[in-house]
Amino acid sequence: MHDMLVKLYELPDEQERKKNLQEQGFFFRRALAPELNLVTDWVQHHFGKLWASEAQVSFSRQPVSCYLAIFEKQIIGFACYETTCRGFFGPTAVLPEFRKKGIGKILLLESLKALREMGYGYAIIGGVGPKDFYKRAVRAILIEGSNPGIYKGLLKNEDKLQ
Repeated sequence: MHDMLVKLYELPDEQERKKNLQEQGFFFRRALAPELNLVTDWVQHHFGKLWASEAQVSFSRQPVSCYLAIFEKQIIGFACYETTCRGFFGPTAVLPEFRKKGIGKILLLESLKALREMGYGYAIIGGVGPKDFYKRAVRAILIEGSNPGIYKGLLKNEDKLQ
């Protein structure tokens, strides 16, 4: 899977979409330190051990570098940044039944804005699965020669990693 590059100084404004989702009962916020086990257990259960490991690293950052999407007091999605490498976005996912509503895009933008606020001009989306989503959402471009990139030689079990 290739990496993609995003210009952080040209992010779309999705405040209206975020407001509409909030009116429907969806909330977006940064994870809190006491939620470490809840979040990492949820990520592992739904998306596997590798992503749970990366999510756990996000809790070692100050502030925590993980955003959550919450509906009816339950996690339905997450997005992390600066877990495997500095300036990298990911992993991220939304439960299948909540996809196609714009939730993933809001999580992506919250994370990318946080990277911009840290002083980055560009971010890398590592090991991209849904290339078309990132192209549409933030005009991300493929980085040629980036497959397998930083994940070359990664040790893994065949679990739920997508």
